[in-house]
Amino acid sequence: MSTPDLKSIEGERQALLDKLTTAQSALHGSLHARGFGETPRAHLERALAHIHEAQVIINETKSLRTVPQLVDDLNRIERVQDEFNRCQFKGQRV
Repeated sequence: MSTPDLKSIEGERQALLDKLTTAQSALHGSLHARGFGETPRAHLERALAHIHEAQVIINETKSLRTVPQLVDDLNRIERVQDEFNRCQFKGQRV
């Protein structure tokens, strides 16, 4: 690849990272909105996880987790948190 091609690709990569950073900031700000319940917050948290994963992959230029793998990991974390919360609610020690 020629130097102009590499500069063009790097420029596009930086532009994409800037857009992801902007989206991440907007989502972080939205996490503090009250009165919408837990479901919208859960979706915002998932969106943040996807944005973070995309940023890592773009910066590392290698394949990490696929979207299904990320979703599986997030689902496992959610199940553990739910179980922990149920045990705390029942007054049990974990």
